[in-house]
Amino acid sequence: MKPYWSGVFPAVTTQLAQDESLDLPATARHLEVLIASGVSGLIMCGSLGENQTLAPEEKRAVIRCAVEVAGNRVPVLSGVAESSTRAAIEYIRDVQKIGASGVMLLPPMSYKGDPRETVAFFRAVAKGSDLPIMIYNNPISYANDITPALFAELANEKAFVALKESSGDPRRITELHNAVGDRYALFTGVDDLLLEASILGIDGWVAGSGIAFPHENQRLWNLTREGRWDEARTLYRWFQPLLKLDTHPHFVQYIKLCEQETGLGVEWVRSPRLPIAGEERERVLGIIRQALRHRPVVA
Repeated sequence: MKPYWSGVFPAVTTQLAQDESLDLPATARHLEVLIASGVSGLIMCGSLGENQTLAPEEKRAVIRCAVEVAGNRVPVLSGVAESSTRAAIEYIRDVQKIGASGVMLLPPMSYKGDPRETVAFFRAVAKGSDLPIMIYNNPISYANDITPALFAELANEKAFVALKESSGDPRRITELHNAVGDRYALFTGVDDLLLEASILGIDGWVAGSGIAFPHENQRLWNLTREGRWDEARTLYRWFQPLLKLDTHPHFVQYIKLCEQETGLGVEWVRSPRLPIAGEERERVLGIIRQALRHRPVVA
């Protein structure tokens, strides 16, 4: 089966003012830079987009903004992390009306379901909506582990077209290939496993830290597609300290700080998150500024 989606689909931050209100013009400016870098799609209101701290009307406003900016250039997906099956279906129907091309669906984070409940949730959402769905598996952060066996069980639901695999175990890529073949477009969601996952065989990358370095991010992806592994390794080694910022509980703050340092956004976050401070801030700024001092020239 040919992948429904492929390429770089960055998870985009939601830009905020210092008073925590939405800054849609700033979000739109960043989206234009990402599109110009060559991304294949946009994922709004995911974990990096601070989904769970946004009010329902704010999430819909962010999706409307992204759809208007993207036009017909790239598909726009919305993260879905609602607390109930009914709310997830209602939200998907709303973003479809707004013009979203699909969604990235998480299991409800407020409840750790068992495998039977997880499968039932995904099937109910698939049957209750008309948009194509990328399933997001992140057991490290969100407790529910959607195993290759569960993905095989869900394979008869046509709405499921892609998987974002973020277990942190590169062996999962091969296990998924063995369990489901090419049934789904397979995306990695762990930035600092991109090269390893590419060698094992993926269709796309839900990029995080790279939204602050979009041209380098796209270049790295293109090198993996072209099999230019020596060049990819060189760029990856420069990028790796930045990519690792996506695998920390403060990843939203870290990546927004990256955006601020590269002029693509500001660091303001929605509480209960707070901008990082003290030694932690200095350490992360040191990583970012060291990377900027040695930033490679990317055509």
